[in-house]
Amino acid sequence: MKIINIAKNTSYFTLALILQKIISFGYFIIIARAIGPENLGKYYFAISFTTVFSIFIDIGMSSVLIREVAKYQERAYNYLRNIIGLKLMLSVLSGGIVFILINLMGYPSLTKDLVYLSSLAMVLDSFTLVFFSVSRGFHNLSYESFAVAGYQLITLVLGVTFLKAGFSLRWLMGAVVIASLINFCYAAGLVVVKWQLTLWPALKYNFIKNMMAMALPFAFYGIFQRFYTYFDSILLSLLAGDRFVGLYSVAFKITFALQFLPLAFVASLYPAMSAYNVSDKKQLAVTFERAMNYLIIIALPISAGIIVLADNLILIFKSEYSGSILPLQIIIASLVFIFASYPVGSLLNACDKQKINGANMAAVLAASVVMNLILIPKLQAVGASITVLATNILLLALGLIWVPKIISYRPWAIVKVLLKSSAAAVLMGILLFYFRESVNIFVLIPVGGVIYFVSLYIIKGYTNADVVSIKNSLVGKNV
Repeated sequence: MKIINIAKNTSYFTLALILQKIISFGYFIIIARAIGPENLGKYYFAISFTTVFSIFIDIGMSSVLIREVAKYQERAYNYLRNIIGLKLMLSVLSGGIVFILINLMGYPSLTKDLVYLSSLAMVLDSFTLVFFSVSRGFHNLSYESFAVAGYQLITLVLGVTFLKAGFSLRWLMGAVVIASLINFCYAAGLVVVKWQLTLWPALKYNFIKNMMAMALPFAFYGIFQRFYTYFDSILLSLLAGDRFVGLYSVAFKITFALQFLPLAFVASLYPAMSAYNVSDKKQLAVTFERAMNYLIIIALPISAGIIVLADNLILIFKSEYSGSILPLQIIIASLVFIFASYPVGSLLNACDKQKINGANMAAVLAASVVMNLILIPKLQAVGASITVLATNILLLALGLIWVPKIISYRPWAIVKVLLKSSAAAVLMGILLFYFRESVNIFVLIPVGGVIYFVSLYIIKGYTNADVVSIKNSLVGKNV
């Protein structure tokens, strides 16, 4: 097998995700300022509601496709055709469930229309995910990297155009649908032209039966994960109202936008870990340690900086969103736990421990629902934010229990990085707090970053070898 250049793949995808998140976050700010907290709550609720049910279209099949193609590339043809066939049926079923539920819940016509449009985008995105999963299985992220940024740029251009024209919220959601359709066509064309595979659906009973046996643990995890991530917004809408959904969405969006870093790692790590699990257990452990260390080093300064500068950041959204400051500070404190959970979850999935991931996420979802039902009626968006922090700590703890049962790694080496990074983040945070009233935030952010990384280098939180590895990945050399 060819040596897998994890760093190169990660660099492509990371750069694309950085651009995508910048565009996405900028677009979110534009929308938030233009429509206000209550309408933002309606818009975000519709996306959250349909996103929860989108997992029932995929039910873990994309993860199976990536893993199996990474190990046995000749199987791509049969897997793709049967997944497409099954997805067609599941799309109709999921769309029907969404239609019935949103009508039973008694929402106004505007909210229902937003949900219908979001459902259409949901179906298109689900098929697009499968098409790009083929490329991931072939260890190629360059084409998907282009699409990631392109999709968001199309959404931005269309959305801003509709806002300037004074169109309604329905048109804003329509921009998402159009961008999803274009992305779908691009990904489908890539499968046909680049990988020479057919999109004609198939439904072979024995093949689907075996595939579903592998996909079921991924499906359970995906269902639990989607409900865990978005069900709080639905509960906020039902228990507190659209305004609090809007306030919470600002805090959540800022935190969620930063997850492009672990997502980029996972996009490249997952097929690599699957391959290393078969051929090189030692390299699997090294890959896991490096991923944990790098993500901890990145997460801590971001979390500390945003906690200190939260009130300055929220002002970007207008004073109407001042109620988002405390929720943001609480949610962003969970960032290091969120980042660290990605390599842990990828390791379990790559090593055929999907059931463990599913069980862990089920426990976290149960804790999340109970905490939200208790805290949201009393604390609204703040209550939902506390739940996010507590349950992300729980998720990481549950996953780490299983890691030493799979690989022989050095936990203390990761703890040392955590302690050194924490020390550098505290120093940076103190300096940011001292100067936050007198220095512009756009000056403070890069200065804070320099202070953190210089401090961390001095106390040997990272080495010259790490810098060389990152540099080589950016110029396309193998590492």
